[in-house]
Amino acid sequence: MATFTALSETQIAQFLGNFAVGRLVSFAGIPAGSVNSNFEIQAEEKSRYFLRVYEEQGWEGALAEAKMLAHLAALGVPTPAPIARRDGSTVALLAGKPAALFPWREGTMRCQQAVTKDDTSKLGAALARVHAAGAGEPRGPGRFRTEDLLLRVEKIAREGGAELAPHAPFLASALKGACAKRDPGLPSGLVHGDLFRDNVLFGAHGEVAALLDFESAHDGAFAYDIMVTMLAWCVGDTLDGALAAALVRGYESVRVLTAGEKKALHTEASIAALRFTITRITDYAMRDGGVGERVAKDWRRFAMRHESLQTLGPQGFAALLGI
Repeated sequence: MATFTALSETQIAQFLGNFAVGRLVSFAGIPAGSVNSNFEIQAEEKSRYFLRVYEEQGWEGALAEAKMLAHLAALGVPTPAPIARRDGSTVALLAGKPAALFPWREGTMRCQQAVTKDDTSKLGAALARVHAAGAGEPRGPGRFRTEDLLLRVEKIAREGGAELAPHAPFLASALKGACAKRDPGLPSGLVHGDLFRDNVLFGAHGEVAALLDFESAHDGAFAYDIMVTMLAWCVGDTLDGALAAALVRGYESVRVLTAGEKKALHTEASIAALRFTITRITDYAMRDGGVGERVAKDWRRFAMRHESLQTLGPQGFAALLGI
């Protein structure tokens, strides 16, 4: 994430003093994402840690996320649980904001050209395990409900200028139309909501070593979460049907989709494409960076995904996925 909160060496050293991790050696901001401030921490004895400062979640939200991550990790989901402080707590204030410390997970991220069917199959299975393990972990509706996205579209219309504002009417119409087709009875529960390539680490033997960044986790339809992941992993210049079909097969090796879910995939994919088109406009194209470098993400990539989905249509999309 972009480092929206600047931290001094003294602040971080004092924060680490409440953990049994040794003396601070060095730290650096991590320039990826859009919501939180994250840092790589080097402590004594070459120990590395991941420090997150929650920029938008309040104290209760940060505590709930820490509890959720500990629950998922305990049930075998490959995600690092927050490290407990000397007093047993996992969240504390840093620069006046909630913060948590996590173990550093080794692994490599995939660039799009390196993604294979084996990768997406294993990723689909890992996502299904998140959905299974998340039972009983309520997270609320999240920050990207239809009404929240429409408020963002209104902001684009007001503040987007000559380049972005003209897209607002189409985005509002397309989102309302897709959401009107949504099946409210789809199987649902805890979803990751943001399982992009920079949120997954692969181990030396090709295994999924870690699923990261549950900041966008919320109660939602599992089919939607699968489609977010598909749009993030299975699109280069065009939608790659082989990668997408492998993702679905991998998912179904752990949890079989219902007939209703299969029917709903095109609608859920369309909503996902619109969500990221909208949020990348408001969070990147219309927002200044934080402290230091910040990764840019182009909203037009997801506008292209939405257009491709509409060209395929529900039947063409189902055929592409092998359903």
